[in-house]
Amino acid sequence: MEDQLKQLRQSALEELSQVSDIGRLAELKVKYLGKKGSLTAALRGMGTLSPEERPRIGQIVNDIRNELEQLLLRKNDQMKQEEMEKRLSSEQIDITLPGRKIYRGRKHPLTLTLERVKETFMRMGFMVADGPEVETDYYNFEALNLPKDHPARDMQDSFYITEDLLLRTHTSPVQVRTMQAAGSNKPVRVIAPGKVYRRDYDATHSPMFHQVEGLVIDKGISLADLKGTLELFIHEIFGNRVRVRFRPSFFPFTEPSAEVDISCVMCAGKGCRVCSGTGWLEILGSGMVHPRVLEMSHYDPSIVSGFAFGMGIERIAMLVYGIDDLRLFYDSDLRFLRQF
Repeated sequence: MEDQLKQLRQSALEELSQVSDIGRLAELKVKYLGKKGSLTAALRGMGTLSPEERPRIGQIVNDIRNELEQLLLRKNDQMKQEEMEKRLSSEQIDITLPGRKIYRGRKHPLTLTLERVKETFMRMGFMVADGPEVETDYYNFEALNLPKDHPARDMQDSFYITEDLLLRTHTSPVQVRTMQAAGSNKPVRVIAPGKVYRRDYDATHSPMFHQVEGLVIDKGISLADLKGTLELFIHEIFGNRVRVRFRPSFFPFTEPSAEVDISCVMCAGKGCRVCSGTGWLEILGSGMVHPRVLEMSHYDPSIVSGFAFGMGIERIAMLVYGIDDLRLFYDSDLRFLRQF
């Protein structure tokens, strides 16, 4: 058997010296070292040997295995290196081709507008609050003085998941959660930016859009504080030349309530197609927090008062940048986005 092993070793060395292909090298490894290979077969045949011969023959088999494994490994590395050198010598870089320009990313116009709005209010001492986009009916409607049979709910037709869960229609639930977390009659000064959802889709409405709502609660808060805060914000965003007016309105969660208009930024209040010839553009809604809303969040309206407001970020961005179709924000058209 020793002579057979020597002949097997010699045959393996000769084949390894002549191999020139990695695929053939893998075949040789299986032929000699695989489960059904020659060396494995030799080990199985050791059962016919005498007890005195087995250790010596077993040592010879192990030595041959180790030698072949080392040779196979070196041969594999050598062939890979030769293949790499061959590829490097054959491949060339065509330096006549123009370079490919790498475009820098930039912020979306809605992100730019939202950051500017947040920065303006934060400089006035507002904190930024956040809340879930999937809300309960209680926080989205009932805690804001909108019971289940209230007709004002029709203005905020939304996407319901169950009878009690829906995608929030405004960020006002964040205000309620903030009041309840603050505790009875504690001061609050927050803005609540975020995505909201309503079943609308046209040139000026989207089923998903962004809002920023604000809430201030403390002792002695009046309508004058509301007007001063919003006028300062509007002048920061649109400039001091823009005029501001407050129109009486109705919101279930504020009393009194007011729509806030600015003089048309397109025609400077002279009247044009954008403002329908009126010279004014509606910009946001506001009002003093309804006593019932304060009570439901464990505040005493005889001790504290507050004001709230809300605006759409898309509406602000359209006026700031002169965009006439809200859907452009969501079309992912780089020709549009690269302008900002």
